[in-house]
Amino acid sequence: MQTDFLRLFKKPLLYERTESVFWDDDHISAQLLQAHLDPSFEGASRPHAFIERSAEWIGRTVPPETYPALLDLGCGPGLYAEKFAQGGYRVTGVDCSRRSIEYAAKSAAEKGLHIRYLSEDYLHLSLRETFDFAAMIYCDYGALSANERRTLLQIVHRHLRPGGRFLFDVFSDAAYAAFREKTTWEVCPDGGFWSADGYVALCRHEKYPEHVTLEQTIVLTGQGAAGRYHIWNTCFSREALISEVQEGGFQVKGICSDVAGAPYREESPVIALLLEK
Repeated sequence: MQTDFLRLFKKPLLYERTESVFWDDDHISAQLLQAHLDPSFEGASRPHAFIERSAEWIGRTVPPETYPALLDLGCGPGLYAEKFAQGGYRVTGVDCSRRSIEYAAKSAAEKGLHIRYLSEDYLHLSLRETFDFAAMIYCDYGALSANERRTLLQIVHRHLRPGGRFLFDVFSDAAYAAFREKTTWEVCPDGGFWSADGYVALCRHEKYPEHVTLEQTIVLTGQGAAGRYHIWNTCFSREALISEVQEGGFQVKGICSDVAGAPYREESPVIALLLEK
């Protein structure tokens, strides 16, 4: 038992993944969907008022008349995809959460929106078509390892037509500087976000070299079950991010402080890039 706990609480290696993936856990994915759909909560998706402003800015900046076929990577339950479809884009949404995709497809059908949804890992995406515009929103890019980011850029590049555009955002060096290392305990005797059963959760925030942060949750239930969940984030300087995407074959067409078009500021916790193939 002591050896198991030492292994469980050992500091993870950089970008170490866990066997448990919360987006496909029956209980956790339901809680995560509720968080997505909460209009004021910022944690799974951004607040819905921001999504509205963001979609309007995107529609003006990358208009559907010029860029009609849109690939929404990490689309979740379709909050952006529906706005995009209502704005005139022909939308394909991709997400690895089956629950989110099922919800998104049902919601689109109820609203009469023609959106194609695919329950796939976008790091293995291989469609026999190209798109005019790809979007990856809410800092998913920085959750990937360096090798995974190179793979992603290759996949996006392959799925864009010449002149196609790619919009995404990341956390900045300012976010890394503001990130505080800490360890906290949460006791939920009647269950909660991580389990329907009573549990104790250890929440650990760690800083790593190369401007990487980890938010780790270790869950222990009364039945003796244990789960570990890792959320990694790579934070970027403007120069490092631009260099990385240029190596991936893209040209930078715009830089902002968010995906709603806020002017770029060095102190902003977010950097948004608009790229062109």
